[in-house]
Amino acid sequence: MMEDSKITLLNANTLELHYWFNDITHSMDAVVQNKCEQEFLAILNEIAKSFNVEILIETEPIAEGGIIRWFKINLKNKKQSATIITALITALATGIIITPIGTSLSEIGKQAIEKIFSDKELKELEKELLKENIKNSKEDTKVKELEQKKIEEEIKNIRLDSELKIQGLSSNRIIPKRKSNFYDTLDKYPKVKQVSLIIADENKNQIAEELFIQRCKFKEFILVSDELDPIEDENAIIEIISPVLKKGDYQWRGIYKGESLSFNMKSNEFKTLVQTGKIEFKNGSSIDCFLEIKRKMDNNGYEKIIERNIIRINNYFENDTPIETPEGKRYRQKQEAEKLQYKLDFTE
Repeated sequence: MMEDSKITLLNANTLELHYWFNDITHSMDAVVQNKCEQEFLAILNEIAKSFNVEILIETEPIAEGGIIRWFKINLKNKKQSATIITALITALATGIIITPIGTSLSEIGKQAIEKIFSDKELKELEKELLKENIKNSKEDTKVKELEQKKIEEEIKNIRLDSELKIQGLSSNRIIPKRKSNFYDTLDKYPKVKQVSLIIADENKNQIAEELFIQRCKFKEFILVSDELDPIEDENAIIEIISPVLKKGDYQWRGIYKGESLSFNMKSNEFKTLVQTGKIEFKNGSSIDCFLEIKRKMDNNGYEKIIERNIIRINNYFENDTPIETPEGKRYRQKQEAEKLQYKLDFTE
């Protein structure tokens, strides 16, 4: 419970992470604990990065009662908005850890902003900033009024800036992956029956209710697959460096968007034309093709290319002249027929 009625979310800069065990011991596998906290710290740093700030995260000695860890967050470069940004990072991290996979990160961020920028929180901050700003001036009514307007405008701008930055979280893949790693590690360690989070101030005074995640819910926080939607380029132009002239699952090499890469040629029709000598490649020969780029996330949440597949050849070039392939022609005619049918349906 809070010890001081003046403590608000704007005082938040400390997170208590509590591992609860299914026995009365107070020990935990060090590898499991370190892995969980590596993921936890990565989430905090990724949130800070979204606000374009660097943070210093300090820990304190482990306490018993299962195992309790405290993480104190401070901005490395102090500025007037430091109190708000630190509180936002703390609240946002809590929302992310306790929310299952599939919930929009930007939506979690919006909720954090609403909590931080509530009227009660702002009045507390305004009082503190006003007190600080006029401490070296005569505290007359005019000075107070001017400073009050200035502070209100600054807080408004900080909120708008925070909302813009939080919108960018919707495309962040690193945070969901790190959260998934955190719960996946715990899910494989039966001793932990639940975890909980408490938001506190720097003196460990609790600011909000303790939030619990039971073991039976862990799988709701774990990604089902690391695969990402493939990138598809219907008219990729690839300059062929090394065609494959013999049968087998050998990769072709070519230049795509200025980069030399390997490709799997999935068009058996085109491979046959090449292997039987009906199509010959010369220096600088290119193809116009349907390229599929398969991707997945690595363990840190970064995109990794699994493979590049050439699914269909639309055209190949002879002296810069495009020559339509049979499969390219069939595909073009199918597309034209579908467009015509759509127009007919629309005019009926």
